[in-house]
Amino acid sequence: MIEIEEIDDLVEPVVIAAFEGWNDAADAASAVIDHLIKVWDARIIGAIDPEEFYDFQVNRPLVGSDELGHRRITWPSTQIAVASPPDLDRDVILVRGIEPNMRWRQFCAEILAACDDLGGELVITLGALLADTPHTRPIPVSGTATEPDLVDRLRLEQSTYEGPTGIVGVFQDACVRLDIPAVSYWAAVPHYVAQPPCPKATLALLGQIEELLECSIPLGELPRTLAPGSAVSTSWPRRTRTSRTMSALWRRRATPPSCPRRAARRSRASSSGT
Repeated sequence: MIEIEEIDDLVEPVVIAAFEGWNDAADAASAVIDHLIKVWDARIIGAIDPEEFYDFQVNRPLVGSDELGHRRITWPSTQIAVASPPDLDRDVILVRGIEPNMRWRQFCAEILAACDDLGGELVITLGALLADTPHTRPIPVSGTATEPDLVDRLRLEQSTYEGPTGIVGVFQDACVRLDIPAVSYWAAVPHYVAQPPCPKATLALLGQIEELLECSIPLGELPRTLAPGSAVSTSWPRRTRTSRTMSALWRRRATPPSCPRRAARRSRASSSGT
């Protein structure tokens, strides 16, 4: 079980998850979560127990010093954070970790159980893969969804991939089995520039999140780290009126108990729209 700090009820939260490792070429996907934690001032509220899921000879702990000069060990793990972005009328649950070495099904079940306890209603997973794509062109981003109505509304695809998979694929499968709507976006990183970081791919994935949630995400220093003349737009078709899809997803779920903060957020949203 993941011990979660006691927090106020979240407002119709969406889950965004990425994992280091096989699913994270050039660290492009995990860098998205790192960026969102920073710009949305997210707070870490829980972490999975690494003893059950990680081989410490493969993912070794790190030793260092804290702000007071005390020596400490940081163990590999997967953390859960929450944020209340100012441009959104709902909260966000951010999951950032490392692909586990064992017990993948239990790993996914524990994370999804924690997200369910927090009220998560839609899961967005992020990945990055090496591909034969030139660095001079926009980063291609492909998207898949677990449910036909999501595929149609978001103009995505139902995955036809067959072959080895990583923790992102297993996580998506767990969402299907638990009847949790899930979307997955993958950035294609040029195979000859696979060394992290790859801010161009990170920006491409951030663009997809902006479109899906219909919000503006501060980009900070990311655009300045691009090579001169780099094209940052993705080859993914632009979409409009995504909020209709999001609203439909919320209506599908059982109505949550009354939450004063949720009511206040909705009130502000209604006022800004009039």
